[in-house]
Amino acid sequence: MVRKIAMENLTCSNCINKVERRTSRLPYVNSASFNYAKQILLVDFKEDYEEQKALKEIKEIVDVLEDNIITHYYEEKVVIKKINFFQEYKFVLLGMLLISITFFGFRIFPFINNIFGTNLTPLHDPLKSIMYWIGYLLLISKLLTQQIKGIKKFDIFNENTLMIIATVAAMFIGKYEESVAVVILYSFGEYLQNRAVAHSKNEISSLVDLKVEYANVLVNGKIIVKDPSLIEVGDEVVIKNGERIPVDGIVKSGSTSLNTSELTGEAKLRTVDVGDEVLSGNINVGDVIHLEVTKEYKNSTLAKIIDLIENSTNSKSKREMFISKFAKVYTPIVVGLALLLVLYGVIFDPTHVTDPNPNGYIYKAAIFLVISCPCSLVLSVPLSYYAGIGTAAKNGILFKGSQYLHLITEVETIALDKTGTLTYGDFFVKHVSNPEALRLAASIEHFSNHPIARAIVEYNKEPIYTIKNIKEIPGYGISGMHNKQVLLAGSKAFLEKNGIVVDIDKIDVGSYTFVSLDKEFIGYILVKDELKETSMETIRDFTQHYDTVMLTGDNETSARDIAMQLGGVEYYAELLPEQKLEKFNEIRTNSVSLFVGDGINDAPLLKNADIGVSLGSATDLAIEVSDIIIINNDIRLLKKAMKIAEKTRRISFENILFSLTIKIGFLVMSTLGFMWMWLSIFADVGVAILCVLNALRIIYQKRYLNLD
Repeated sequence: MVRKIAMENLTCSNCINKVERRTSRLPYVNSASFNYAKQILLVDFKEDYEEQKALKEIKEIVDVLEDNIITHYYEEKVVIKKINFFQEYKFVLLGMLLISITFFGFRIFPFINNIFGTNLTPLHDPLKSIMYWIGYLLLISKLLTQQIKGIKKFDIFNENTLMIIATVAAMFIGKYEESVAVVILYSFGEYLQNRAVAHSKNEISSLVDLKVEYANVLVNGKIIVKDPSLIEVGDEVVIKNGERIPVDGIVKSGSTSLNTSELTGEAKLRTVDVGDEVLSGNINVGDVIHLEVTKEYKNSTLAKIIDLIENSTNSKSKREMFISKFAKVYTPIVVGLALLLVLYGVIFDPTHVTDPNPNGYIYKAAIFLVISCPCSLVLSVPLSYYAGIGTAAKNGILFKGSQYLHLITEVETIALDKTGTLTYGDFFVKHVSNPEALRLAASIEHFSNHPIARAIVEYNKEPIYTIKNIKEIPGYGISGMHNKQVLLAGSKAFLEKNGIVVDIDKIDVGSYTFVSLDKEFIGYILVKDELKETSMETIRDFTQHYDTVMLTGDNETSARDIAMQLGGVEYYAELLPEQKLEKFNEIRTNSVSLFVGDGINDAPLLKNADIGVSLGSATDLAIEVSDIIIINNDIRLLKKAMKIAEKTRRISFENILFSLTIKIGFLVMSTLGFMWMWLSIFADVGVAILCVLNALRIIYQKRYLNLD
């Protein structure tokens, strides 16, 4: 089972990867993944785990890596105390004060003597060294504490180790000012980095801040404020002006306008009246309405969206997994190069090994160690993808993981269902062969949720028959018993499969439901569906860039008509669910494939495709097996999803390229003797901060992309 473990104040990017890896190695854990914006570790526990023991051991893993982390199960209420800056960095500040006194103490006396003609004596060199060492130890005390904790847990080789070794080496060769400058800049940079990360998390979280704190439930004529999780199906909920709808329901009384922008990305208001279905997460901007609850909170649209977003980091992109693996080998490689550099100096140029200048080999090695921390890579790439997921969610597109955000940029083949995807799915009856066929069809289709079935039932005005032993066969039709006679309603193939000859002279454009009773063909109902205006624009654009095909179970005539309206797109008609899957596998060859659908019939194909995209009106099964959900049924959002994904991928690549270029450049300059240690800190925390800020551009990408 998957549990959420909150880790308040965990900001160390490299630590996060270690928490994931070490938690995954626990014997009762299958996998672990950290959500950067929510500061939640998603842990997939095995069945035999002990709740408190697991939390205790995971907390021990975290405490070794970073101080002041509050670790608890997400559902537990914990009071979080804000970390005081002066309390956290008191030793650093004290060290800075001592270093400042020492630094200026050796320079101010000659300055005063020159001006005033006095003969004041500066501090002696031994005292100067002692004071610098004391100041240095105060500055680095936080890193030393974490390192000691790590050693106790056999975590010896980490970024703290690198910084300590590098600065101690600089102190050893007499580069006091540069050594303490590096520690001060590192501490200050770490603080700025944490602030930048926190700002990024707040920005991303604000994109999908959909949580509802309370609900107004009408009980015996009085409004009772309840937690949304306590609402039951059938309850009556009162939604006032400005309130977010907490659960899915049907309007029982009143009419109003809903702001759906935070759920679908559309700025246009939606008007609802009595009998209309409304989704949780929308905001009431008009009059008070009463809802009859149709789903509990845990099954509502809002809860599912929040859960999808919070769990989206469970499925990492290839780029994130690469960076995670790369970070494991990158640091040891740079450290190895540093050791080789010192060894080279000892063997071939021993006179310059301890030189306190850029040509000294220990000095060069110290710079290598400072540069080697992979924080900018480990932090910025996952943050980029999470920002992309948040931005997509704000626009009504839900990615179930960053791997799909990355994979959608590699798509070459797109297949689409017709009914409800390219068309409105809002069928209307165009022609009925005879009244009895309509009455029989309505009597049995009454038990189906298919859009065609609903259209037939609504069109029929006659009393329906009593039908028993109902059995629905997806892709074919529905069967039942009427007066001990077998009643069938469905496709032509369905009736012919049961030995019934379907005899009609002419097939008009539309979808047919054929009816038979006791092996005798009774007649048919012709229904039609309209193509969405947005489908024409979108599909014509897709055909220019992708192998695009329409797969439908509808008849040849209807499918050809829609295909022609779409500009002659390739299509395959009269496909059963298993035939759709077979045809899709034939089409996609070795390319990355994407399928868009919305019905039960589409579920096998949504699951089989590399990327399955379901529309918000889709069945629960289709949504469950799909990888991307478009909430408001607008196929144009698939184009927007691709643009967001492309921007995310580009920014993550920019961060990787920028980080590696700076680090490699600084390493080369250090090797050639053109680098100073205090400047090398930019290659660590400076680059990390810039990469984090660059990742934030995804959130504001409307400036860069025409998404509308």
